[in-house]
Amino acid sequence: MLTRPLPTLDAWTAHFAAATIPVLPRTAEAMDWLATRQDDLDAHSIAEFLAGDPLMTLKLFSHVATLRRPSAGDDDHEVLAETLTAALVYLGVEPFFRAFPTLQTTEDLLHAHPEARDGLHEVLARAARAAVFALGFAVHRMDSDAPTLYHAALLHDFAEMLLWCHAPDLALEIRHRQRRDPALRSAQAQVDVLHIRLADLEQALMRTWRLPRVWRRLTDEHAAAHDLQARSVTLAIRLARHTQHGWDNAALPDDIADIAALLNLSPEATLRKVRDLDEG
Repeated sequence: MLTRPLPTLDAWTAHFAAATIPVLPRTAEAMDWLATRQDDLDAHSIAEFLAGDPLMTLKLFSHVATLRRPSAGDDDHEVLAETLTAALVYLGVEPFFRAFPTLQTTEDLLHAHPEARDGLHEVLARAARAAVFALGFAVHRMDSDAPTLYHAALLHDFAEMLLWCHAPDLALEIRHRQRRDPALRSAQAQVDVLHIRLADLEQALMRTWRLPRVWRRLTDEHAAAHDLQARSVTLAIRLARHTQHGWDNAALPDDIADIAALLNLSPEATLRKVRDLDEG
């Protein structure tokens, strides 16, 4: 595990690109159970078991990207699948199970780091709520790409998830600095501790792993100003972050106002809608 920051974004990217992507313990258990029932499964049924694990989703897409030979006509040589089910269809049921005979879990990595394990679970819970919000916004807007927006929101903070798994001491230092100074922005704390922003690492890893280009667009913080789909994901992430510990955050009125504009609803109707989505 890393205990000191790496010097450059390229060094961070190379390190995490070569590191094992762990999965949630429940995913490993599900895979063991599913492997004995392959003849009864299709891509959709497998996806239902894996959909709640952003790390397994990341692991699958990065693997699929290595199998597709780049050709001159490929745009960035990216993988064509943009959802979990599509990636499983591309790979096939039997090759999927052959590709992942054993899985390292987050519990394997963090059993001796309970505070880091709690930090990872907070990020995972926030990602799951953000994905629900993003899907709800997309459905309201009748966006045909709703599943893609769901996955983009679910994976939005995967670099932070990997940091908790592979550099827990550094992730904890970022958290401690922000708790000592509530006004300290996340990006600044990351630069102070890691010498990089996690958003930049995430974009670099998505390019390295040739993840769907649409995910790179939807998770690009600069795209939200002019791209309604990216704005949906950004606002879902903001809302999930600001309401992680309750609905009394001082930033919530601004979030609701921005979401109301996106959905063409009144602020009151918007607040009811996002509360309903959260209670689900």
